[in-house]
Amino acid sequence: MTSVPTAASTLRTQKRPTRDNLTAKSMCSSSVGTVEDFSSALFPVGCPRTSLAEELQMDSDFSHLPVMAHEIVALFAPVPDGVVVDATVGGGGHAAAILSSRPGLRLVGLDRDLDALAAARVRLAPFGGRAELHHARFGALADVLEHSGKVSGVLFDLGVSSPQLDRAERGFSYRLDAPLDMRMDQSSGRSAAELVNEASEAELAALFRDSGEGRLARRIARAVIAARPIETTAQLAQVVSDAVPAALRRRGHPARRVFQALRIAVNEELDELDAALPEAVGLLAPLGRCVVLSYHSGEDRMVKAAFAEAATGGCVCPPGLPCVCGAEPLVRLVFRGSKKASAEEIEQNHRAESARMRAVERLAPSEEMHRQ
Repeated sequence: MTSVPTAASTLRTQKRPTRDNLTAKSMCSSSVGTVEDFSSALFPVGCPRTSLAEELQMDSDFSHLPVMAHEIVALFAPVPDGVVVDATVGGGGHAAAILSSRPGLRLVGLDRDLDALAAARVRLAPFGGRAELHHARFGALADVLEHSGKVSGVLFDLGVSSPQLDRAERGFSYRLDAPLDMRMDQSSGRSAAELVNEASEAELAALFRDSGEGRLARRIARAVIAARPIETTAQLAQVVSDAVPAALRRRGHPARRVFQALRIAVNEELDELDAALPEAVGLLAPLGRCVVLSYHSGEDRMVKAAFAEAATGGCVCPPGLPCVCGAEPLVRLVFRGSKKASAEEIEQNHRAESARMRAVERLAPSEEMHRQ
């Protein structure tokens, strides 16, 4: 594992987008209806023990359709036998599909959400020792895999799951009244209520602006400050709605981007993604693949930039000329641009409408030597 930091460090340059220079926009279409924004989420054997009945109930409560499952299985079909990491295992839908497709693959799943892990444990129980689960954020990917050696694949599904939004007590939804929480891991960290009631007007305005509120960001921030203390999702949603001009309320719920911005900040999602992507590439075995599903344009830009840098080694030479800057590419793009879900899948699962998938493959040693 000693080579992982070296490989990952080659990807960290000032050219990459970070949470400080990204203006994020939801990629969800207004036609999704009652579905809220499904932007990034940090999903994390360390779970409290529960009875089988409790686990089965959690599995039932947490069930949801994994997005682009067939495409993801196809992308991992050519990888060598070994470990595939599901860095956002959620309820285990993608993990089960991957394990079912290849008997030569084992899976390590990470998630910050204890409810999700309980559901994944039940979902993956038929695979026995081929599945291993950890309560961890995906920014700690390298630490979890410290003794695992190189891996055959890494999957990130960055979307907030439907069960998380549908459970009022989690505090993610502006449609359901509940304590304002929004933590993926409810056992630690600062809640959204603490952030809303403690941050300055300038800090709140910057959060809302980065999530796409633009010129309304400061106006909403001032309204939030004036309404403090705010303790519930319904309170916050009403404050935001009252602060937004009536003409703009017809474009969708005015609190959507505000809730999105707070959730991203509470869970440090962009920081986690910025740390995890180079670690994932550094962990790949030759011909191993990293696949990312994102649901938010800011995240997708981060993924695009990180993959482009890994594919070029951060080369700064003029296009079309031989590289003389010493850049060392680590991966190739499996396909150019991003792929979207099919119309048929979107019709069955509206969550898939905003999904964007990107993938890279680690170069074989002979290819790396040739490029040098």
